Amino acid sequence: MNHLHRRAFLSMSASVLGIASTSSLKAFTADDVQWADVRDWGVEGRGFADTESYFDRLPGRAKGVVREPVWSLSRHSAGMMVRFRTDAQSIHCDYSVTSDRLDMPHMPATGVSGLDLYGLDEDGQWKWVAVVAPDAKHITKSIVTGLRPGLRHYAVYLPLYNGTEFLKLGVPAGAKFEPVAPRSDKPIVFYGTSITHGACASRPGMPHPSILGRRLNRPVINLGFSGNGRMEAEVGQFLCEIDAAAFVIDCLPNMGAADVTARTAPLVKQLRAARPDVPIVLVEDRSYSGSWLIDSQRERNATNRVALREEFRKLQDAGITKLHYIAGESLLGADRDDTTDGSHPSDLGFLRHADAFEPVLRSALTV
Repeated sequence: MNHLHRRAFLSMSASVLGIASTSSLKAFTADDVQWADVRDWGVEGRGFADTESYFDRLPGRAKGVVREPVWSLSRHSAGMMVRFRTDAQSIHCDYSVTSDRLDMPHMPATGVSGLDLYGLDEDGQWKWVAVVAPDAKHITKSIVTGLRPGLRHYAVYLPLYNGTEFLKLGVPAGAKFEPVAPRSDKPIVFYGTSITHGACASRPGMPHPSILGRRLNRPVINLGFSGNGRMEAEVGQFLCEIDAAAFVIDCLPNMGAADVTARTAPLVKQLRAARPDVPIVLVEDRSYSGSWLIDSQRERNATNRVALREEFRKLQDAGITKLHYIAGESLLGADRDDTTDGSHPSDLGFLRHADAFEPVLRSALTV
C-alpha cells in the first residue's frame, strides 16, 4: 500500500477550526479507509468531456485556438465540485495539484490549492464544514473528524488557482459511502476575469459562482481566466457548445472602453446564434475600492460602464431578447471594505457579488 496513506492526522484543534492539518494526534492507515477516485463518480463543473486532463475547463481542441494564457489558466479546476453521501464520522482526501505554487501573495493556499467541504443540513441548506490547507503538491490528510453520526450529503469543491491531477476521497472502512452523480440540469456558465476565477477567495466554495450554485440549486461552470477575460470570439465558440441555462458575461475588469464597444455585440450575437433562447447576463465592472478618491480608477469604471450600457441598448434596439444587466456599483459595498487589494473581492466581497447577481439570475432563469 502507498506509504502516504499511513501518514498521521491532527484530530483535535484543527478539526475544531475546520482546517485539515499535517500534525499527528490520531493516525489512520490504508487498511482503515475505503477510497474512491472522484473521476469514477463524475465531477460537476466540467463543461467538456474531451479534455486533455480530466480536470481541465476547456477541451483539448482549444489548445492553439484560444490564446496561450487562456489555455494555461483553463487547466485550473476552478468551480468544479463532487458530491457524495456518507454516514462516516471522518472524511479524508488524497489528491495532487499540478503546480507547486500553492498560494499567492494576496490569496491563501486554502483558496488557491485547497479542498472545501460542505454538508447538507436537515433543512436542505448547504453549510460549510472544513477546508484543507495544503502544504505540498501531493496531499493526504483528514478533511474532518468527529462528525455527528448520521447519513448526509456532502460536497467538495476543488482548487481554484491550481490544476488537479487526481482526487481521491475516503471514509473509514465499513461506513456507507455513495457517489451522487453530477446533476443533469443545465448549468449557469460564467465567463469572466480573475474575479470569476476566484481571486481572492479564502476557500474554493466562496467565489460568487459557487455561492450562486448553492443558492439557486444549479450546476455552474466557471470559465474565469485571470487577467484574460476579454470577450474573445475564440473563447465564445466553446461557450456556444455548452447547453447552458444562462450565460453570464463579466469581462469588463480586463477590458477598456474601446474593447467593450468593439467586442460586446459580436460575442452576444455569437452566443445568440448558437443558443437562441438562452438568457445572457451582461455585468459591469465592480468599483475599485479607491475610486472614491483616485480619479483614474473612477474614470476607468465610468468609461467601461458607459460603453457596456450603450452596447446593451443597441442590442435591445436590434431586437435581441433575453438580455439582462447587472450594474457595477451594486457588486461591492459603499464601505469599500470588501476587497483584498482594492480590486479582487474578499469573501465578504464575493457574498455581496452573489447578493447582486441572485435576483437577476432568478429572473432570467424563470422567464
